[in-house]
Amino acid sequence: MIGPLAPGSVSLRIYPHNDLPATTIVDQLRGQAQLAGEHGFDGVMVAEHHGGFAGYLANPIQTAGWMLDAMPTGWAAPCPLVLPLRPAALVAEEIAWLAARFPGRVGLGVAAGALIDDFEIMGASMDGLTAQFAERLEIVAAALSGRDGGRIAGDPAIARCVEAPVPLVSAAMGFTAVRRAAAVGTGLLFDSMTPPERVRRLTDAYRAAGGGGACVLIRRAWVGPPPTDLLERQIDVYRSYAPASASAHWNADEVLTAATAEAVAERLAAVAADAGADAVNLRIHVPGVTPDMAREQITRLAGVVEPLHTALERGGSTGRVGGPG
Repeated sequence: MIGPLAPGSVSLRIYPHNDLPATTIVDQLRGQAQLAGEHGFDGVMVAEHHGGFAGYLANPIQTAGWMLDAMPTGWAAPCPLVLPLRPAALVAEEIAWLAARFPGRVGLGVAAGALIDDFEIMGASMDGLTAQFAERLEIVAAALSGRDGGRIAGDPAIARCVEAPVPLVSAAMGFTAVRRAAAVGTGLLFDSMTPPERVRRLTDAYRAAGGGGACVLIRRAWVGPPPTDLLERQIDVYRSYAPASASAHWNADEVLTAATAEAVAERLAAVAADAGADAVNLRIHVPGVTPDMAREQITRLAGVVEPLHTALERGGSTGRVGGPG
């Protein structure tokens, strides 16, 4: 399997079924992560919102640990974690210790956040959000890469990052964000609805700025007839709080569907090539997708992984998917 948030990796986003009791939600998260590992996915991701926001979790670092404990192989990443809601040093220490427990199987993705409820619930301010995020990203990136642990350099898990860095990606929606990521040495994470041509302009800007990390493209995928009504309902939710600068570039339909996994893999490979991405993260969950539906899709999408590995590796030999030659 390919390592955490690495070029060539094919991962799955796992979401909670929030209509279930809390203990059952935990069981489903662990079980679906285990199933993904058994069916060849390189790793899994879990994302953050608060207050029971449908399909998300308040504790992505903790949840990644639960998943890793259930998975005999593969990696897990809180991705994205809303970085301005936590002290940067605390994030770095918690991730570094998780990586010490599961060597080579932990990654991290971070985002600035956009949902005001998250900040109000946590008693945090969105004032100067971009500056907050940039400052904390620099601290976390320096510590987890082993370049500079700062005042937490004496922590044994942070010290371990010198020899065993923890991979990090930053959510990016614009040119300032991709250049920031390049400057601090992180990879990129792109949302599921930005068109490939827009992503390609951003990945080109990232590479031109010296960015050498993975460019992870999120896409919704479904083998067989998709639950269109559920998908459209969730897109409306995203539009209700996403920055206008981001949603202005979204396509209404970025879900990739086909009758077979092989056909889905072909479509994903083509989109990744067009986008200049070199890693793919798949999403199948939206509110209303049942545990049985999710497990069935994880099993069906197993046939996507190896063809995508091959396509991404072929692209990687030129420096990125879709590069010259």
